[in-house]
Amino acid sequence: MANFPNEIRINPQALNKMILGGIGVVLVAMAVLTSFYKVNPQEHAVVLRLGKVHGDVVTDEGLQFKLPFGIDKVHLVEVTTVRKEEFGFTTIEVRPQRGTRYAPRQSGGASLIVTGDLNVADVQWATQYLVDDAYDFLFRVRDPIVTFRAMNEAVMREVIGDRTIDEVLTTGREELQLEVEEQLRLMVDQYKLGIKLDKVILQNVFPPKDVIPSWTDVNQAQQEREQKINTAESEKNKVIPKAEGDALRVVEEANGYAEERVNMAQGEADAFKKVFASYQLAPEVTRKRIFLETMGKILASGPKKIVMDEEAKGLLPLLNINPEGK
Repeated sequence: MANFPNEIRINPQALNKMILGGIGVVLVAMAVLTSFYKVNPQEHAVVLRLGKVHGDVVTDEGLQFKLPFGIDKVHLVEVTTVRKEEFGFTTIEVRPQRGTRYAPRQSGGASLIVTGDLNVADVQWATQYLVDDAYDFLFRVRDPIVTFRAMNEAVMREVIGDRTIDEVLTTGREELQLEVEEQLRLMVDQYKLGIKLDKVILQNVFPPKDVIPSWTDVNQAQQEREQKINTAESEKNKVIPKAEGDALRVVEEANGYAEERVNMAQGEADAFKKVFASYQLAPEVTRKRIFLETMGKILASGPKKIVMDEEAKGLLPLLNINPEGK
């Protein structure tokens, strides 16, 4: 009969101790690994202990302690990142150097909104927001993002429903955007979504695709109408001031002429009064002086005349007829 080496015998108690020791090491390692979590600077943490919120929202960054083995579960929420919800369009890629790419526009769904004058506008807008309260965002409402989108659509439809299509497409866009932002902020605070609204951006407003050609014709006609009105106003602003200036000049000239004639008449009247007063003092002398002055003016204005004494006889007296040699 063959001889076999002695069998190796293991002590059952030692084996049990080794197994228990290994299990203990594993449990300790798992406890250590599951007893800490890290909160980044841009995050807040909410701790659930056995499914119930434990303590306040953790806002301190760095390593934090929690109970291991899944007793405490941690939910981390970014609170500094600006998030965006888009309605009526989708951003494909943001390219800082070459611009943002958007998906092809498709009318329908949330973007088609009836205006106050029963027209339809295809509205594209985006809402930017941050998470303000991690607890409310996680547990106050079942799905805060879906609720927030529904609020956006409801408020936008209400505000646009109070305006005409012309206001929505042209002059009323800024006011519309501010009103939507104000009402949406109040609603978010009322429902405690844990969201802080940043701003509402009205991206584009279009008429529905089926009526775009007709709408383009209407807009072109309105632009031509505005252009003609502006041209007429420009011409009016040129002609009316010139006409008013001409009229004012004519009136001023007439007033000046009237004043001149009145002054001349007054001067002649005053001169006549002075002559009359002199005449009353010395009628004969004044009469001769007036006669001589008048004859002097008459004779000076006519051709040259030679006056001779009818009683003169003999040779014609030597007269200096042309003293200047003319």
